[in-house]
Amino acid sequence: MENQSSIDHLFRHHYGKMVSILTRIFGLQHLETIEDAVQDTFVKAALSWRNHPPDNPEAWLTKAAKNRVLDLFRQIKASKGREHIVGSSSEAMLITELFLDSEIEDSQLRMIFTSCHPKLHVTDQIAFALRTISGFSSKEIASALLTKEETIKKRLTRARKIIKEQQISFKIPVGNALPKRLHSVLSVLYLMFNEGFHSNKQDILIRKDLCGEAMRLCQLLLKNKTVRNSDTYALFALMCFHAARLESKLTTENEIVDLKNQDRNQWYFPLIELGNSCMFKAVEAPVFSVYHYEAAIACEHLKASSFKNTNWTKIDEWYGQLYSLNPSPMIILNIAMVKLQLREFTAAYRILNELTAADFNQRAYLYYGAWAEYHLEKEQIGLALIQMEEALKHVKNSAEKTYLLNKKKELTIKTSN
Repeated sequence: MENQSSIDHLFRHHYGKMVSILTRIFGLQHLETIEDAVQDTFVKAALSWRNHPPDNPEAWLTKAAKNRVLDLFRQIKASKGREHIVGSSSEAMLITELFLDSEIEDSQLRMIFTSCHPKLHVTDQIAFALRTISGFSSKEIASALLTKEETIKKRLTRARKIIKEQQISFKIPVGNALPKRLHSVLSVLYLMFNEGFHSNKQDILIRKDLCGEAMRLCQLLLKNKTVRNSDTYALFALMCFHAARLESKLTTENEIVDLKNQDRNQWYFPLIELGNSCMFKAVEAPVFSVYHYEAAIACEHLKASSFKNTNWTKIDEWYGQLYSLNPSPMIILNIAMVKLQLREFTAAYRILNELTAADFNQRAYLYYGAWAEYHLEKEQIGLALIQMEEALKHVKNSAEKTYLLNKKKELTIKTSN
């Protein structure tokens, strides 16, 4: 069991590295074969390591994957030898050099930007990135993106087909093409982190593997001076600020602890400090992005000594700036909740009336929960209970359902007193 756990850990953390390196060696046209080879390598590892795991598992996996690709190419007669596969251009590098740490990172960056190529459909980009860079199975991606596994398989097949037919290059874009592609890359990492921080899975609320992977890939961008910019620093700061609170979001019984009741001593301050240092670099730019404002909001929560002492006026200001860049229903809902904390009930009521449950799709329970909070603040307990009942009809995550049931119980006790 321990060996299998080790293999699973390696797969999550090294699948993307192996696929990226081997793609750089053999080319994107062989991507499907490469992915099959890496999968085969992990199956082989699971069998070989039962009793005697190697001293350097990653080196073993990398060597085995490379050899497996060569074996497959021989079987399908896709090449006549290593030299033919690698090519003879001036850009070709010795295979051994491609396994240096700096080259591994470069290969992964190439894969990140390939995943977000504009010729790929937007819905395919994140699925392709989660598969090729992070090693997620079709089933895991389907769960993360709230869609069917068969749909994900079709998206991955379509992405591979477009890459092959359009002869997309395995490289980091330059010039005017870089900012637009980087914008897509950051969007994918943002979505990846958010799914980890507040999962859509029925039985899991937090997926630390997704949060960690998004942060790791964001760090790769920051290490490369060619591609990093203020938006990247702001996004990484946002991730740090949110990740610092992960341990306080759930009890040992997997019950949600809302921000108001979280033990702030559990917040991980080294991550907060790292986020602050990134924000100092992020605000050197003259123009701010949505990541800047979201990070600023998260930072205000972290700076407060308690929920009561939070600077809600400043948060209201940041949300106004954020809305001007990204006018979404979720931001409007958050603005309404801030107005409640400011005791601006008329404004909160007006804002909530601008929304409908349909605006939130599978997270409609947040809409009803906000109305319940409004009525609770107005001491309209009966109306709050009605809205809580509606929220419970729409919630799917088990931890969130328990949280709402507990709040309903509290409201019921209040009505009986």
